[in-house]
Amino acid sequence: MDARTARWRERVRPLPLGLGLLFFLAILLIETPLHDFEGFGDRPAKAAAVTGLMALLWMTEAVPITVTACLPLVLFPALGVFGGGFGSDLAGAAGPFVDPYIFLFLGGMGVAAAMQQWNLHRRIAVGIMAALGTDPRRLLLGVLCGAAFISLWISNTATAAMMVPIALAVAVALERQIGKGHMSAYGAALVLAVAYGANVGGIGTKIGTAPNAQFAQFMERTVGVEVGFLAFMAVGLPFVLVMLPVTWAVLWLTGRRDAPDASVGAAIVEREQQALGRLARGETIVLLVFAATASLWMAGRPLHGALSPVFADFFGVKLGTAHVEAGIALLAMGTLMLWRTGGLAVLAPASLRFVPWGTLVLLGGAFSMAHGVQQSGLSAFMGSRLSAIAQMSPSLQVLVATLVTVALTAVASNTATTGVMLNVLRDAVPAANLNTVLFASTIAASLDFALPAGTPPNAIVFGTGFVTVAQMVRTGVVLDLLGAVLATLWCLLAVPLVIG
Repeated sequence: MDARTARWRERVRPLPLGLGLLFFLAILLIETPLHDFEGFGDRPAKAAAVTGLMALLWMTEAVPITVTACLPLVLFPALGVFGGGFGSDLAGAAGPFVDPYIFLFLGGMGVAAAMQQWNLHRRIAVGIMAALGTDPRRLLLGVLCGAAFISLWISNTATAAMMVPIALAVAVALERQIGKGHMSAYGAALVLAVAYGANVGGIGTKIGTAPNAQFAQFMERTVGVEVGFLAFMAVGLPFVLVMLPVTWAVLWLTGRRDAPDASVGAAIVEREQQALGRLARGETIVLLVFAATASLWMAGRPLHGALSPVFADFFGVKLGTAHVEAGIALLAMGTLMLWRTGGLAVLAPASLRFVPWGTLVLLGGAFSMAHGVQQSGLSAFMGSRLSAIAQMSPSLQVLVATLVTVALTAVASNTATTGVMLNVLRDAVPAANLNTVLFASTIAASLDFALPAGTPPNAIVFGTGFVTVAQMVRTGVVLDLLGAVLATLWCLLAVPLVIG
């Protein structure tokens, strides 16, 4: 057995994999109303079988998540989920893997990799902590806001991976200086601030987290509404600004018990700043490219208005806002790869290892799964079974959607949860309230704070050993409920004004 085969076997969990396959066969073979849905035949059952299998495998990590994400490429054409023949179904399953939002994410991750190459993310985080202050409360707020700010522009998973070493360095140095051993409460609050800041901050922009890109793609392709970068920020960013103080207050209540003296935190931040030294030329270039990219993203709609007639006239191509935003992201990444300083590319090929390629595959798989759920009639079937939601008041529709999404994302990935919920709600909610419900559900997918499996940042900080499941649950359940209520109230107010 070679080393690659041995590593593969270590990453496969036979029991949950077997249970997932049994679940898949049960849905596929046992006669239910899914097998005879008017106008779609048994295609809803086939899509449900694949979706159920993917959700279980993602939830249990029985096989690598990228393998699970690729299942639609095999199972959708083999089962005839789209009903157009093998070739047509293969194209339907593969198309979402090259969606413009995939390239938007790729470009954003390229910029993030350049930040990591030059340690710019560390300078930003330490700068925010220094600006907000270094007594225990302010230091906690600094870690939270640092993670949130970076997560606005970089995927929440990458943000957590970058910020955890900073939080751990602060926690360990605090423990060493106060000489009291492990800070069980404040240490846990510091690392949780990384996860929760990354989760909340990711809500603010279209590229902050995968569910946001899923929502924008779904709105454009299925609902027929284009949500530009600035429009998304107009809803997402104010929610972030409201949610961060709430998150900080809950974290401080749990972490203040053994918080250190203010002078200790000041010494650590000063040491970090001295270690970073002066701003390097590479950092300056990344900052300039990043600022230009963000500005162009926010000007995406007028750019689209100017470019779309050109592409229509000369190339016969219909240009969407997602194409423009993806083009900007790839242009930024390409610029950083070509720009050299001191004989080194600002984004060196070796730094591309920082790009979480698996997340791109995961996003493509989620897009493909959602496309299958929609085109097979499964979402229409589920929507028809949830007709009671349509009879509720608009505010109750939004609240139910957010609460169900938060509960589901506690045990399934936020990407899988969003893929299912958008399709189900699309056919269950009246058109007049649909945009608000879908946006609220998307925000809610990033609001699971209670379990390690809820979001990738939760899992990352849980792996540090500084926080226990019990601590995460006690703090997270409170934030789950507060977040669901705040998302409901804010979306009811903001979405009709911004999107309609």
